[in-house]
Amino acid sequence: MLSGWKQEMISTTRGKFEVFVKGRGDPVCVTHHYSEFNESGDYFADTFSDQNKVFLVNLKEAGNSDKAKNPHELSIVDAVLDLEEIRKVYGFPSWTFAGHSTGGMIGVLYGIHFSPSLTRLVLTGAAARKYTSSSQCIYNEKHQDFKRMQELIEQLKDKNLEDAERKALTKERTQLSLVLPQNYDSYFAQNITKKISGRRLNFFSREQLIFDVTRQLHRVSAKTTILCGRQDLQCPVEFSIEMSELIPFADIHIFERSGHYPFLEEKDAFKEVVKKYAGADKRIERRITK
Repeated sequence: MLSGWKQEMISTTRGKFEVFVKGRGDPVCVTHHYSEFNESGDYFADTFSDQNKVFLVNLKEAGNSDKAKNPHELSIVDAVLDLEEIRKVYGFPSWTFAGHSTGGMIGVLYGIHFSPSLTRLVLTGAAARKYTSSSQCIYNEKHQDFKRMQELIEQLKDKNLEDAERKALTKERTQLSLVLPQNYDSYFAQNITKKISGRRLNFFSREQLIFDVTRQLHRVSAKTTILCGRQDLQCPVEFSIEMSELIPFADIHIFERSGHYPFLEEKDAFKEVVKKYAGADKRIERRITK
C-alpha cells in the first residue's frame, strides 16, 4: 500500500532540504531533531494529514538534505532558521508547526522567535528545558532502564544495521516508553520506517545539557496546543504542564493512559483533540483539560 507521501527537494538560502508532502488543506510543518524520514512517512505526521497538507522535513544531515558545513548548523536554533526559509520558499504567510519530543523542543524555540510565522503551535511530549533532570525520565541515570536505553540508542546509530536487526532494536527501544509495551505491534502496524541521524543526535546530546528557554516562553504569542501522556518516561508530564503555565495562550490536554506516544496509545482521542484545538481559529485562553 502506498503511503501517499511525495518527496520534494527544496532549495533555500540556507541549503537544500528533503521534504515529504501529504494531504490537503492548511499547511502543517512537522520535523524531529534527529530522525531521518523517507517516503513511508511518520506516525505523528500522519495524525494531521487527514485535514491538513503536511510538510515533513528532513533537517541537515538527515536523509537527502544537505550536510552541515559547521557544527552550529545542527543546533535547535539553526533548525528553526532552516524551517523559516523553507516556509518562505513555499510562499506561506504562516503555517502550523507540530513537533513531537525533540521536534516539540524545536517548536518551542520557533514560537519564541517567529510566532508571527505560526498559525498555531502543537507541542507533543516536549519540554522547554533539560528534561533529563527529572528522575522520572528514562534518560536520567537514576532511572532503572537508563543503561539499556543508552545501549539501544548507540546501536541504532549504526547506518550499516540489517533491516531486521534495526527493526528489533527499534521495537525494544520504543517499548520502554509505552504504557502497554505488549501492544507495540498493533500501534506500529503500518510499514513506516525511519533512521537516526547519528551526527544530529550526538550534537543534541550535548546541546540539551544547557537547554532552558523557560524564561522566554512569555514571548510565544502563537496559539499553542500542548499534548502529553501522563506516564511519559522520555519527556515527563511535568514539563508539559510547566510550558502550559508559562506560554500566554496555551491549551493542554493530558492523556491518562499514554506514555510518550499518545497519538498511537490513545489514537482516536488524540485525533479528536487535534481536530478540536489545532483546527480552532479563535484566540484562546489558557485552560487545562484532564
